[in-house]
Amino acid sequence: MKKTLGILSMVLFFSGVIVSQALCADVAKIGVFDFQKIVTESSAGKMTQKQINEKGSELQKKFKAEKEELEELKKTFEREALVLSPEKQKEKQRDFRIRVNDFTKMQEEFAKDFKQLEVNLINKIQKDVFEITNEIGKDEGYLLIIERKTAGVVYRPDQIDITDQIIKKYNLKVSKTK
Repeated sequence: MKKTLGILSMVLFFSGVIVSQALCADVAKIGVFDFQKIVTESSAGKMTQKQINEKGSELQKKFKAEKEELEELKKTFEREALVLSPEKQKEKQRDFRIRVNDFTKMQEEFAKDFKQLEVNLINKIQKDVFEITNEIGKDEGYLLIIERKTAGVVYRPDQIDITDQIIKKYNLKVSKTK
């Protein structure tokens, strides 16, 4: 009887250990996504790139027109320089320098505004992508989802890349809002 009880307790102990290990052997589900790919391939990312390009083209046209105007002003000044009095020459030079400085400030201001627009648009995409990523993580039981470049991922198997899934959900979200 003691021997049977001992064997029975040993069997129960080992079966308990085995069952507990089997239940604890939950596989960690990890996902990786590529934000740059989302920006370049999603419909919202493409629209954002289009907006940025249009704004860039608009600014280029303004810069080109102002630069041509400055070059014309310089040529006019050079032609008239010989017949102008020294006071008038200084006045024209001063006016030209002021216009050049204004052009430089305009370039800096436009570059700053352009960069701010770009940052704002990318931040909006990032916010939307992070919301979608959180939804996917909760719905599909991911333990961890990381962005490929900022997380410093050197290697990852293709099976854990959820970028295409995020792009599909993001495109669906953008199409619903329009």
